[in-house]
Amino acid sequence: MATADLWFDPICPWTWLTSRWLIEVEQVRDVRVRFHVMCLQLLDEVDPAPIDPSREKYWGPARVSMATELSLGAAGLRALYPAFGSLIHEERAPLDRDLYAYALSRAGLPHSLANAAISPYYDDAIRASHAVGMTPVGGEIGCPVIHYNGVGGEMAAFFGPVVSPSPRGEAADRLWDGIAIAAGTEGFFELKRIRTRSPVFD
Repeated sequence: MATADLWFDPICPWTWLTSRWLIEVEQVRDVRVRFHVMCLQLLDEVDPAPIDPSREKYWGPARVSMATELSLGAAGLRALYPAFGSLIHEERAPLDRDLYAYALSRAGLPHSLANAAISPYYDDAIRASHAVGMTPVGGEIGCPVIHYNGVGGEMAAFFGPVVSPSPRGEAADRLWDGIAIAAGTEGFFELKRIRTRSPVFD
């Protein structure tokens, strides 16, 4: 079975849409999706512009996600991300401890993990996971980031795809085939056009 490893920051709406597409791909292709934590706030650290202190709260979802992975493994993280995505992007819930606890409860996980949101204890693990995801694609982009390991063992890493709305059914199937071919082509680096719509959640 091939694997598609997705690095996500829970606050990124584009990655949420990409994740829904990948889950759809699992239904039509012999592909297993695995989730990993990254944090878009780490990109600010290499940006010369001053960091806005009010954005510190955006570490919260990443910390809760990492605490969940460290405590409950990949299965726990896979259960948590859909709950986070629904609450943050579709229900527009504010980023606070109530959201974290509710997401954990909705996922059937211990709500006490919400306490991780304010603890820098998890930051080193987030940085390490972030680096694993970003190193093969370069540190100057955001998310989503996907590493694709085909059945034959070949590995491709890329940013994207950025889609809105998330493709379903045959459309998801076609996009996967195109992405797999492009990403596996030696010397292929970029295919991009300007976004003409905001994230569409359905």
